[in-house]
Amino acid sequence: MYETERLLLIEQIKKKGITNQNVLDAMSKVERHLFVPDIMQQHAYEDVALPIGYGQTISQPYTVAFMTQALDPKPGHRILEIGTGSGYQAAILFQLGAKVFTIERNDKLYNSALKIFDKLNLRIAARCSDGSIGWLEFAPYDGIIVTAGSPGVPQNLLKQLAAGGRMIIPVGDRTVQSLKIITKISDDEFDTKEAPYFAFVPLVGREGWKDK
Repeated sequence: MYETERLLLIEQIKKKGITNQNVLDAMSKVERHLFVPDIMQQHAYEDVALPIGYGQTISQPYTVAFMTQALDPKPGHRILEIGTGSGYQAAILFQLGAKVFTIERNDKLYNSALKIFDKLNLRIAARCSDGSIGWLEFAPYDGIIVTAGSPGVPQNLLKQLAAGGRMIIPVGDRTVQSLKIITKISDDEFDTKEAPYFAFVPLVGREGWKDK
């Protein structure tokens, strides 16, 4: 179902500059329509963000591809995702062979994602809590991907990143962010690159935005 639409979407994001074949292959296998509300399924393979309820969205496929390509996860890598949302990004990471740990703050979205993971037999560790402080129990992580915009880079997340690991996080105001690609050289040395003009829902939590 929707196979043609999915392949057309992959061609579209390739034309926008996504070159990592592993990422393209993973996105061609994960069925995005299963991660959106039924009423939105006909739009699942358009290159746009879609509402999934509770003021949250499933990210634009190009954005998912860009962030995943920047993270460059390898099979066996331990990856922490902040902001499970629909579960789509976690499913892409799992498809790439990563050991995925994901945190969602909204209990209804969390429960919905768990059902999808179970239905698709995705062995993903998930918890419902404040993602801005990370998940210390399974640290350090080879990669951390944050799918919500933060006012700054949470220090707890930096501490939970392994040396040589990479964190992808949107940082800015509540409407527009730059995507920071941070590589941890050592405990006190980081290399940071930046890609501008992204828009994510706010990261709410102790080290993010305060809930209104």
